[in-house]
Parts: sequence; structure tokens; C-alpha cells
Amino acid sequence: MLKARESVRTLKEYHPPLGNREGLRLDFNENTLGCSPRVLERLRKLDGETLARYPVRETGEAVVATHFGVSPEELLLTNGTDEAVHLICETYLSPGDEVLIAVPTFAMFEIYAAATGAKVISIPTGSDFAFPTQSAFDQITSRTRLIAVANPNNPTGAFAPIADLMRIAEAAPEAALLVDEAYFEFCGKSMAPNWRGVPNLFVSRTFSKAYGMAGLRIGVLMGNPTQMSVVRRGSSPYNLNSVALACLPDALADQEFIRDYAAQAIDGRRELEAELSAWSIRFWPSRANFVLFYLGDKCKPFISEMRERGILVRDRSNDPGCQDCVRITVGLREHNQQMLLNLREVLAGLGLRQKVAR
Repeated sequence: MLKARESVRTLKEYHPPLGNREGLRLDFNENTLGCSPRVLERLRKLDGETLARYPVRETGEAVVATHFGVSPEELLLTNGTDEAVHLICETYLSPGDEVLIAVPTFAMFEIYAAATGAKVISIPTGSDFAFPTQSAFDQITSRTRLIAVANPNNPTGAFAPIADLMRIAEAAPEAALLVDEAYFEFCGKSMAPNWRGVPNLFVSRTFSKAYGMAGLRIGVLMGNPTQMSVVRRGSSPYNLNSVALACLPDALADQEFIRDYAAQAIDGRRELEAELSAWSIRFWPSRANFVLFYLGDKCKPFISEMRERGILVRDRSNDPGCQDCVRITVGLREHNQQMLLNLREVLAGLGLRQKVAR
């Protein structure tokens, strides 16, 4: 009888609740506006001949390299951030190796790492969700082969100081430090291209968030050229489809669209945090396009009432340390205002009282 490897048979299953999502979708940190009009125009111009050809990833990588100011040898286009994480795990991990992740964080870090047979060591972030720098240092051993960090972190929005991450990379030279910067555009600070001084550093980005192309599944992994050449061997040459590759140059060319959308999301983030403060609701300051906050026994009724009003928000209670916490995505200005109006009414309907008039 065919049997799967034990490390795969015991994996946690991640089932994103993507079905039945009618309404304003503020539950998956997607771009609430959509992609650039230039991308839509490019899609309209695609023909059957383009779709009949195998995709040429290298042309897209040259465009992305120019945009990020790195060489093509320093990056690899991936099928979303998920594939970037998967490739790092498959390249550097073996059974018995150790992986460090600070929790709560991106679920696929643990799933892909555990699939290799490596031991995943989860480091709690504490009540304030700040990155546990000292605890990470204390957990580094001769068996540590991967340290994975989402920065800013999901679902907390917390940002780990770059200097701290550099010190960790230097303290574990035989471990890959993967820094996932999926929310870079809402934060503005990056580890790139610090791999030129610390060759065990890798940085991933995505075009799913600010760029509004989650459905096209485009990510990029960057790092030291020597290390990237090894990672590339484990990647399919056709991991990105022709439609995604055709749209990528137009998405990158429209930086005005990206700056404007990011500015609206940042304004919405500040407005949501101020609103929560006015209701004396505990929240955690965010550097991403979402805010996490605690509602206690009002958590599930709040989510249900918002859904009834056509606004989807995310229950993060299953994440470590996030019991009865809600995460709300911010985006287009008019969507932010619609969310805030309904949030006030729902909170009042649940018996909460606004402490500071707004």
C-alpha cells in the first residue's frame, strides 16, 4: 500500500474560508479596488497565440530586477509568496533540522517546513505581539536551518526592526533567514538588498496585495546570487503562467496607482485605529493594510453583524494569542468610510459605548 511520508501525513491543513464571500471583502487583505487599469488593458489585448505558448519567465525577471534595482541573478519569480516559502524549505531543510518561527504568523511557514520532516519551533511573541528578538537568539542551535519572519507580520501588523533581523542572520550563518515582505508597500522599509553583506538572507515580495493581482499569483524571491542559483534548480521553469507574465510590466509601470492606493490604505489604517481608541477597544498598531483588535465575547457577534451588513471581516481566534480577535483590511477610501460607519453602528448595537466623541 502506498504511504505518504509521515511528516506529510501529520501536517496541519490550511483551508482558507474563501467561499460564500459576497459583500465588501475586508477579510483577506486583498486590494479592495483591484489592479491597475493598465493591467486590465493588457488583459484585453491578449490573444490565443500568446496563451498557446510556454511562458518565458526570464523576460519578466529582467523587468522586475530593473524595478527593484537588483540583478536578474538575485531574484526568482514565483507562483505567489507561497511558492517562495516552499522552495526555501525544500532547498535548505532535511528531517531533523530546526526551523524558528515567531507566532502568530503566516501559516504556510509551518506547513511547508514541517512537510520536509524538519522540527518547527514556535516562539510566542508575547501580549504586545512585538518580534521576540531575544527569544529567537536563545533558540538558535547548530541544527537551526531556517528562520522565517513575515515583516510586517500577518495577522498582527507588527514590524520587526531591520537591525534585529540582521543580527539574527549574522548569528545563524548556516540558517536561511527568510523575510516575507508581502506588505512592504504599506510600510516602506525593506531588508533588500542586505543579502549582499549577509548571504543567508532572502527577501520575498508579492504582487497580490498593493498591486491587486492575487488571482494572477505572482511573487518574487530575492537573495544572494550563489544561493539563488541553488534555489532556482528546485523551481519549475513554467511556474508562472503567460497571463501573469504579460501583465507584470504594466503593473510595475503604474507606480502612481500603487502610491495612491497605499496612501489611501494607510489613511484608513490610521482612521480605524483612532476609531477603536475612541471605543476603548484594544488594538495592535499596524504597519500593514489591516488592523487586529480584541473584542472578547463580542467577537463572533461583531463578525456576524458586519456580515449581515455586507462587510466581511476575519476572525483570527485560531491563531496563537489571538483568541477573540478580529482583523479588518483597509483599502480604498470609500470602502474605509463604509466600514467605519457600519463598525460604529454594530459596536453600539452590541452594547459598547464610545468613550471619545468623534
